[in-house]
Amino acid sequence: MCAKTTDINNKPLHISYESLLQGNKDWVQETLQADPDYFNKLSAGQKPPILWIGCSDSRVPANQITNTNPGDIFVHRNIANVVVHTDMNMLSVLDYAVNVLEVEHVIVCGHYGCGGVEAAMGNKQFGIIDNWLRNIKDTYRLHYHELDLISDHKKRAEKLVELNVIEGVFNLSKTSIVQNRWKNGKKLGLHGWAYSLETGLIKDLNVTCENNSHMSAVFKIADIDKV
Repeated sequence: MCAKTTDINNKPLHISYESLLQGNKDWVQETLQADPDYFNKLSAGQKPPILWIGCSDSRVPANQITNTNPGDIFVHRNIANVVVHTDMNMLSVLDYAVNVLEVEHVIVCGHYGCGGVEAAMGNKQFGIIDNWLRNIKDTYRLHYHELDLISDHKKRAEKLVELNVIEGVFNLSKTSIVQNRWKNGKKLGLHGWAYSLETGLIKDLNVTCENNSHMSAVFKIADIDKV
């Protein structure tokens, strides 16, 4: 049986470098007992239908919270699940997922209680990450009329988490990678979710995009409806 990393109160148990390697051996043994051919099948290749763009937070693992298996979800993570057109890492992942793996859905998933979002709401200087958090501050600037009306700090932060996801979905839809996929008549849905650490439940923010009809003409690379 694989060793647990937390106790009943969700307090981290001692994890050492050596315990990670032993944990791997325990997991392999347990997995092979359940399915002796598991790793042969897993190593044959991947064809995940989902690209997940999430936060680097250790409490939000894509497979566990969606009850899926290795090979089901292609994953990209960064601080506060930011999606911007200048991030070559994200764009490279997106291009590979869309054009090689041919995923049918891209999910941007934020989470309530996100430290990156909290930091972006304040004025404290943290270092190099301040440049990254500027993207979230820009989202606040776009929506300050709505956010400044929320007096409760926790609720305002939760709303900014959602708006950061929504802007991320819209930014994805503006990329040539996504629009060319739509232009070629292939299915691709973009979705925005927010995950609750307190309940374990995912909230669908209902911002699904399946074409570029929602965006301003200046962002449209091609008039897909006429292609």
